[in-house]
Amino acid sequence: MSRPAIHIGPSEDAKLAAAVRAGGADVAPLEGADAVVWFGGPGELPELPASVRWVQLPAAGVESWMERVRSAPEVTWTSAAGAYATDVAEHALALLLAGVRGLARYARAASWDPQDDRLLEGSEVAIVGAGGIGRALIELLRPHDVEILAVTRRGIDVAGADRTLGAERLHDVWGMADHVVIGAPATDATRRLVGARELARMKPHSWIVNIARGSLIDTDALVAALQEERIGGAALDVTDPEPLPDGHPLWSSPRAIITPHVANPYSAQMRKLGERVRENVARFAAGEPLLAPVEQDRGY
Repeated sequence: MSRPAIHIGPSEDAKLAAAVRAGGADVAPLEGADAVVWFGGPGELPELPASVRWVQLPAAGVESWMERVRSAPEVTWTSAAGAYATDVAEHALALLLAGVRGLARYARAASWDPQDDRLLEGSEVAIVGAGGIGRALIELLRPHDVEILAVTRRGIDVAGADRTLGAERLHDVWGMADHVVIGAPATDATRRLVGARELARMKPHSWIVNIARGSLIDTDALVAALQEERIGGAALDVTDPEPLPDGHPLWSSPRAIITPHVANPYSAQMRKLGERVRENVARFAAGEPLLAPVEQDRGY
């Protein structure tokens, strides 16, 4: 049986080429290729020849790709969902601890002013969108003696969580948990998932952490909640708009921690993408189901 021909774009990458060969395929030009491994953006991807049956995308979030995905329903598209889960979960935990332990305030201080800060220990943490990143975060939270409330689309029990609720119970979560981590996919249905109403139900000490997509939180509503000190704070690796403009109120808020979408550093991203490429190429060559297929009806 011949080895599949895989095109890598938008340019040759040695690590991805090695992953393709390790998976049992050959690197090839686009014309006549059986599949494409793409690490550029949607606008850079040329029209696919009829020979292409599978496209591997570089990101876990694929909202910007859905127009292309829907325009080629005969092609199997896979995301990198789960490939970067440990890296992003580590960043989520760092943001959560920094918020709860008052590091945002202390980092900005210019004089000695100790406060009686809370502990993460003994709190309840809700993970909204307990996919690969959420499950990795559950493992990292284990040593901190917290109650974990997982929220998933269908409410199927998540390993390691103390409770799991379906998306239809999401309105109850904001008042239940001490802190909330947002890890849901960005779709039309989840845009501004967290708005003024949800923030109003959160506890005065609650921190909200977003490592998913900025569009999941209504930025204006969040700024108002922080200015009025209605929640403990917000720790954001993603924002809406993104990049967050210079001079935006979130930069100067003493209750906000902003990192510039670095939960998945580029150097680690290419290594983890290579691991996913090798696994999916091996599956493609063997005719087995691929990891993280994009479903058109769900939008991820």
